Amino acid sequence: MNISVIVPLFNEEESLPKLHEWIQRVMQENKFSYEIIFVNDGSTDRSWQVIEDLRKENKNVHGICFRHNYGKSAALHCGFQKAQGDVVITMDADLQDSPDEIPELYRMITEEGYDLVSGWKQKRYDNRLTKNIPSKLFNATARRVTGIKLHDMNCGLKAYKQVVVKNIEVFSEMHRYIPYLAKTAGFNKIGEKVVQHRKREFGESKFGINRFVNGYLDLMTLWFLTKFGKQPMHFFGLIGSLMFFIGFIAIIVVGAMKLYALHQRVPAMLVADNPYFHLSILAMVLGCMLFLAGFLGELIIRNSQERNNYLIEQQF
Repeated sequence: MNISVIVPLFNEEESLPKLHEWIQRVMQENKFSYEIIFVNDGSTDRSWQVIEDLRKENKNVHGICFRHNYGKSAALHCGFQKAQGDVVITMDADLQDSPDEIPELYRMITEEGYDLVSGWKQKRYDNRLTKNIPSKLFNATARRVTGIKLHDMNCGLKAYKQVVVKNIEVFSEMHRYIPYLAKTAGFNKIGEKVVQHRKREFGESKFGINRFVNGYLDLMTLWFLTKFGKQPMHFFGLIGSLMFFIGFIAIIVVGAMKLYALHQRVPAMLVADNPYFHLSILAMVLGCMLFLAGFLGELIIRNSQERNNYLIEQQF
């Protein structure tokens, strides 16, 4: 099979028939063998009934229906597991992503050898104040932290080699950082394509301004897990040791100053009344706690079933 198209959705009953017809037309015009996987993320409207009707008229349509709204990451994860196409395309269900981009995305994967191609909505029709400006700031930070030079890391329109989606785990709200997940899994040929962004025809956006706040927090989480996920002692142990050492040196200095004052018969406050003494003790205690956190993290990793999961490209 050439292409699997994965469409996560939540309350998009009005747009689904038109999206299905559009994808089907593009596939037939380019003579692609394909499947469309609609992932219904706990919709409360008639979205699932519409998907069932589409399945009756087109056996290339498949559906996954969640009982609860789990989020886009969960929808993509299940879609990736089910996908059978050599190239996997993801797009949103709101008709803001154009299926006409599929042939070129497919060509970039199959002919130019990209592992992943991300769309870039260079000209957007969203509200500039609530979406465009925060999106630019978010993407600038993501480029800085991840080292991946994409203008729009969170674009829903992406293309992947099948091997990529089968070897990454999309969890929590990490769908925003799939290119980074792919990079850390060893898939380094990541490209970008300018794609058309269309105005929403039906309904309203399901994402609020809070997604940008959550996005920064998720980015920090992902960076930490990627860098120190298998060696937590390298982070907690180093910082804990430094804090303990600084506190230990500081308490020696406080004690030495007190002894010097006594030797010189100079009035001096009690050591226990000196604020630097308490700060030194605090630094030593925090240092010990961080060191123990790293040690416990190492014990957890040692007993994890995932500790020796490695992506092997070839072997003889």
